Amino acid sequence: MTMTTPARRSHQRLLLACTVLLGACDTRSPVDSNPEELAAGTWGGDNTGVIVNQEVAHVHIGCTFGYFAAPVLLDDDGRFNVPGEYLLRAYPVAIGPSLPAQFAGVLRGSVLTFTVAVNDTVQKKLVALGPVTVTFGRDPKMGPCPICRDASGQPMAARLPRASWRSILPER
Repeated sequence: MTMTTPARRSHQRLLLACTVLLGACDTRSPVDSNPEELAAGTWGGDNTGVIVNQEVAHVHIGCTFGYFAAPVLLDDDGRFNVPGEYLLRAYPVAIGPSLPAQFAGVLRGSVLTFTVAVNDTVQKKLVALGPVTVTFGRDPKMGPCPICRDASGQPMAARLPRASWRSILPER
């Protein structure tokens, strides 16, 4: 039998208040309220996904994909605008070349909205993809296109050797 004395109830309330305060001060969140750079990890949305690590960000929009260099610095308004490369003709057979692209977006909390402008030097036109929205920590919900994951279920970005990332990204 537990005793619920006024002193014990007061102690329980104090512990509860401390727990709530400690939870509110948790700095382990991967997406700060005012981040300086795009958080590394998986960002998912409907038919779109972004995988960010310390060296590269791998982007899928539908059955197309591209890359840009990381870390991705954000301005005071949570915006970025960086060069990269994009493959517009990726499925059913990847047909290059990778094309010059500009990735621009804005981060609001854990939600990233971005657009990709691809300079299609093959068709001689500018192709805009997006805007699309992804959420940090959410798995991408890709359509029937199989290019996002290989047969083992690994993200396509995991199959690309790190040394080759530098060869496909423009110099900063």
